Amino acid sequence: MHSEADLIRKFKSIERLFIGAKFDGEKEAASDALNRIKQRLEELKESDPPVEYKFTLSNMWSRRLLSALLRRYGIEPYRYYRQRYTTVMAKVPAGFVDNVLWPEFQDFNEILREHLDEITTDIISKAVFKDTSEAVVKNGKLLN
Repeated sequence: MHSEADLIRKFKSIERLFIGAKFDGEKEAASDALNRIKQRLEELKESDPPVEYKFTLSNMWSRRLLSALLRRYGIEPYRYYRQRYTTVMAKVPAGFVDNVLWPEFQDFNEILREHLDEITTDIISKAVFKDTSEAVVKNGKLLN
């Protein structure tokens, strides 16, 4: 199972990948890179005007992650009255979503999902019952 420190380390390594740092020694450059991404986002807004995106996520953890990424880049996440809690709206240039935001979100989300699955399985096996395998699939008629 991953520790919290391992999870944070993995997130930081993915962040360095998207920012462009390849070695730990480039931490000074990586700290400036976030500002470069924000500046590039502002430049993109001129050639690729922001459009309203609707992100429909499957769980609250993914929603929190996407909202945090948007805020990190200076983009305000929101939702309209009566939209589901797992919906995140944002006005973002399409190129930024395609090339930076969504790929980064997918990588972070996969790591987060794996970590939460491991924690859940561990807790259930220790506190409820050791066998946490999936239910058996049987052939036969469905009962109504």
